[in-house]
Amino acid sequence: MIKLELRFLGDPILRKKARPVVNVNKKIKDILDSMVRVMAERDGVGLAGPQVGISKRIVVVDVGNGPIKLINPEIVKSVGSEIAVEGCLSIPGVFGEVRRASEVEVTALDENGRRVWIEGSGLLARALQHELDHLDGILFVDKVIRFVSPGEGSGEALEATNATHRESNTCATEREAEGKRDDAETENGVHGQS
Repeated sequence: MIKLELRFLGDPILRKKARPVVNVNKKIKDILDSMVRVMAERDGVGLAGPQVGISKRIVVVDVGNGPIKLINPEIVKSVGSEIAVEGCLSIPGVFGEVRRASEVEVTALDENGRRVWIEGSGLLARALQHELDHLDGILFVDKVIRFVSPGEGSGEALEATNATHRESNTCATEREAEGKRDDAETENGVHGQS
């Protein structure tokens, strides 16, 4: 495992746009594994490369169904809007309400270099958007509508959100995602529109 140190508000790397990963190799896999470890040790649901001093477009997310490791992720579809409380491992003790899409579809490479699609709603959608913002130097505090006290924004409120949305999150390989799109096209007469 690679030793990674969490970076905190004020560190310039958190405000820089991360660079794309050119080669998915053992070093990238080791970094992703170490990121999962750091995220779990800090009881987080997501972590982006810049948060551990790596200016690469890599993120890990785990909302309770096991870790998802993404390389060069991009949001390809977003639906709806909801406001919920967020926090950040790089800004401990600060919580605020942030408006985000209620559902997203993200495409990325997995740790083996295969194209994957992640479809998420609720907490997974929120975590994906939060972590992808980090890759562009955007912090959740830049989007806060209203800061809340730690009692309002942590513990029970976040756990309730987490529990509510665990069951509706999915991860699809390219083939599964194409099958879903084909089914939707047949049912709705629409293909790939947002």
